[in-house]
Amino acid sequence: MRQLDYYLSLRSPWAFLGSERLEQIARRQRVWVAVKPVDFSVIFPASGGLPLPKRAPQRQAYRMMELKRWSAHLGIKMVFEPRYQSAPEGLAARFVIAAQAIGGDPLRLAHALLAAMWQQERNIAEVGTLEAIAAETGHHAATLAAKALDPDTQARYEALTQEALERGVFGAPSYVLADGEIFWGQDRLELLERALASES
Repeated sequence: MRQLDYYLSLRSPWAFLGSERLEQIARRQRVWVAVKPVDFSVIFPASGGLPLPKRAPQRQAYRMMELKRWSAHLGIKMVFEPRYQSAPEGLAARFVIAAQAIGGDPLRLAHALLAAMWQQERNIAEVGTLEAIAAETGHHAATLAAKALDPDTQARYEALTQEALERGVFGAPSYVLADGEIFWGQDRLELLERALASES
């Protein structure tokens, strides 16, 4: 089966807005999605990006306008300024990486974590919250937590971040084909599906 690499931040509202559509595209085009959470606190400085609080007011205002437009366009309800949007995402990322390592469902877990932030205002930096979401998505919470806390999983997180940099990823979400072609942003999903269809 063909592989599609999905580089994301688990704090990205754009990843949230595209998550279910990505799963539908993968099913239609018969591709396997390799879910790869990466650390954008490393990627932004290396690629000329800025974290949200450091962006110019005009850019922040336009981002909010676009979130509202896309939320309405897609019919996806979301909280535009969730309570825990600045919470560290490293542990949540390691839970997703762990799910892939143990044969779980990392795509489903990633979507649930994104929804937890952008719809439910849950704190995905807390182990208890992560274990609850793991259980809600059909994973064995204790097993997943143990794997997430394994030093090998942290090493994998760092390795994925370096991989993303080497492949030219600079924003989230980014969808990368086997030949290295990058589609940045949930608003490129239609173009991504066209590219996948042309390969089959």
